[in-house]
Amino acid sequence: MKKEETVNFFVSEAKKDFRIVEENLHNVIEEVKFTQNKGLNYFEKFDEEFVLNQLKKLKENQEANLSGKLFGVPISVKDTICVKGLESTAGSKFLKGYVPVFDATVVSNVKKEGGIILGKTTQDEFGFGTFSTNTSRVPKNPFDNERSCGGSSGGGAGFCAITRNYHINIGESTGGSIAGPASFCGVAGFTPTYGRVSRYGLIDYANSLDKIGAIGRNIEDAALLLEVISGKDDNDSTNIGEKYVVDEAPVKKIGVIKELLDSADPEVKKIIQEKINELKKFFIVEEVSLPLNFNYSLPTYHIIASSEASTNLAKLSGLRYGVQGSVEGKHFDEYFSSIRSEEFSEEAKRRIILGTFARMSGFRNAYYLKSMRVRTKLIEEFNNLFKKYDLLISPTMPIISPKFSEISTLSPLQNYSTDLCTIPVNLAGLPHISINAGFSKNMPVGLMAVASHLNENKLYSFAKVMQ
Repeated sequence: MKKEETVNFFVSEAKKDFRIVEENLHNVIEEVKFTQNKGLNYFEKFDEEFVLNQLKKLKENQEANLSGKLFGVPISVKDTICVKGLESTAGSKFLKGYVPVFDATVVSNVKKEGGIILGKTTQDEFGFGTFSTNTSRVPKNPFDNERSCGGSSGGGAGFCAITRNYHINIGESTGGSIAGPASFCGVAGFTPTYGRVSRYGLIDYANSLDKIGAIGRNIEDAALLLEVISGKDDNDSTNIGEKYVVDEAPVKKIGVIKELLDSADPEVKKIIQEKINELKKFFIVEEVSLPLNFNYSLPTYHIIASSEASTNLAKLSGLRYGVQGSVEGKHFDEYFSSIRSEEFSEEAKRRIILGTFARMSGFRNAYYLKSMRVRTKLIEEFNNLFKKYDLLISPTMPIISPKFSEISTLSPLQNYSTDLCTIPVNLAGLPHISINAGFSKNMPVGLMAVASHLNENKLYSFAKVMQ
C-alpha cells in the first residue's frame, strides 16, 4: 500500500491547499452520478446541493477545521444511520419521507473532524439480508454487474470498490453486514468490538448485536474512520466508553478455524489456503476447532436477531414515522395491520413473525432465553482459544459473490446459511476485519481475522501484513 493512496496522505495535503479538497469532492460527486446513471444503485439518497453546502461551510471555516483528522474527506453513510436533514429510511419504503432532525453520534464525530457527508448508501431493508437484494434499489457488484455486492452494507462496499478518489464509508453490522460486502467487493471492512462505537442515531435491527464500523479501500482508511467514530457517548447505554486509537500491536500466533475453512467452496478454500501458506512466513499458524460455534451459531443468531427485530419494528405503526395512511373509520388494530402488511417486505414480515413467535409467552424460555444461554457458551469457546492465539482466521464468506439469478433460487434457510463464517464473531461481539485475499473467477475472495474484545490493533497489524 503506497502512502499516497491513503486518506491520511490526502488530509495532510488538503490542509496545505484547499483546492485538493474541492477537486477530490467534485470527482467523487461525478462518480456518484456515473454509478447512478449506470444503474449500479450504490446510493439510496444523494443530494448534490446538500454536499456542496458542506463544502462551502468547510471552506469558510477551514482555519478552525485544520486539526480535523478527516479534513475534506467525503464520507458516505449506510442508510440505517441518521443524518440530520437527509432522508434516512434503513432501506425500507415504510420509512419513506423520514428526515431526522438530529445526527447520529458517529455522523457528529465525522463532522467535528472536518468530514463531508456524501449521502446514504443502499442496503437490505433494516439490514435483513446477505446480498442487498431485499430493497427496491439493488446495488450491483463493480467486478460483475450480474452479481451481488453482499449485504446488508452493499452500497457502501460497492462504491468503495469502484471509486478512484478519496472516500470512506460508515457501515453497520449485525451478523456480518460489513465483512460480507467487503469480501464480495474486495475492500477492507473493519467491525469493532460491540459497544466501542455509539449506536445512538442507528435505526436498530437487533440491539444486542448491532455494531457501527468502517469500510474503506484499505485498512488504513477504515482504521482512521473507526478511530474518529469510536469513543464515549452518554446517549448510548451499551457504549463502553473505550476510544479506539490506531496503532500496531504484536501478533505472533494465529489459529485457522478448521470447520469454516472446510465449509468453503473448493475455489475459495484454495485461495485462502494459499494466503495461509504465505502468512506462515510471518506468524505461527495452526489449525483450531470451534465445534459449538459451527453447529449452533446460525440458529442462535436468527432467534435472537429476529426476536429483537420484532420488538424494534413494533414502533413502526404508520402514525409517527415515515409512511402514513388514512385512519378514518378504522380501529387502530385494523390500521396497524393493514399498513404493516402493505409496507414491509416479505423478508421483514418473515423475521417479525419468527421473532414474535420466539418471544411469546410459553415459547420465550424455550427459544429466546435458551438462545441467550447458548450464546454465552459460544463466547466462552472463543475466549478459550484466545488464551493461546492472538487472532483466528477463516474465509469471510464461503462463496464468491453469487449471481442474482442464483440468489433468486435460494430458500430462506440457504440464504441465511451463507453467513456461517461471520455470524459466530458477531454473536460474540468480537472485533474483526475482512481483507481481500485474492480472486476466483475474477471475483474477490475475503479473508476474515478475529481478535479478542478491544484488540482491534492486532487486526490492524495483521491487515497491514496482508496488504
